Amino acid sequence: MVSERPVVARIGRPHGLRGEVTVQLHTDEPERRLADDTVLATEAAPGSGVPRALTVRSTRVHRGIWLVAFHEIPDRTSAEGLRGTRLVLDEAEDGPVEDDPDTFAEEQLVGLAAVDPEGAPVGEVVGLEVGAAQDRLLVRRPDGREGRVPFVAALVPEVDLAGGRVVLDVPAGLFDLEG
Repeated sequence: MVSERPVVARIGRPHGLRGEVTVQLHTDEPERRLADDTVLATEAAPGSGVPRALTVRSTRVHRGIWLVAFHEIPDRTSAEGLRGTRLVLDEAEDGPVEDDPDTFAEEQLVGLAAVDPEGAPVGEVVGLEVGAAQDRLLVRRPDGREGRVPFVAALVPEVDLAGGRVVLDVPAGLFDLEG
């Protein structure tokens, strides 16, 4: 199920014993969106046992990685069950989301055809990997291998959602580095 609600973060693995989890940020305002006592709706697999909402207990950055603890999650065992859960905004409470032409949700990008500047097929976008320094598009090549392309204007000069494609202007050999 694809969410229509804006994703703040995706929960990764547990960190430590007191219920902290790593998160992949999907917001430019993590200090505001993940402030203490903020209640965020969750999206998780049906039957996973993840609460419908989580309340932020604390946040901190450790070695460039955001760590979040929730009031409802007291320990590492509970935190393990959150893996893959999306933390989303309730637009009714937060107001409308500003449209930024240079900001894309993963759901908008997955499935787009990846082409080179001349229009030749390069592959298909299968994901977005959020990084501390920059995000990367995950592209499945025609031979089935996956490659990562830094999601920066120099390498991804065009995202055409209406046309169902993304233009990749990558240096020769970039996909060969993936091994």
